[in-house]
Amino acid sequence: MANTRSAQKRIRSSEKRRLRNRIIRGRASTFEKRARRAIETGDLEAAREYLRLAVSALDKAAEKGVIHRNNAARHKSRLMRAFNRAFQQQAQAG
Repeated sequence: MANTRSAQKRIRSSEKRRLRNRIIRGRASTFEKRARRAIETGDLEAAREYLRLAVSALDKAAEKGVIHRNNAARHKSRLMRAFNRAFQQQAQAG
């Protein structure tokens, strides 16, 4: 247990930030998982929508400092690459 008042306050504020960050990080990973699942099943419309939501959530997480901006960029890049590989034929035909 912390001895000083400032250390006690740091513990309280750290816990608040941890809980907020968990929600933001969880939202990003949830949309990322849903996008990957839609890509794997071949559902173009669902994949496009979840991809949009995942990119938005990753950008917000990076903006708030929950994850590093390069981390968000890497995840977005890998998602887009998977999406483009999976739906390349459909995009050319349609």
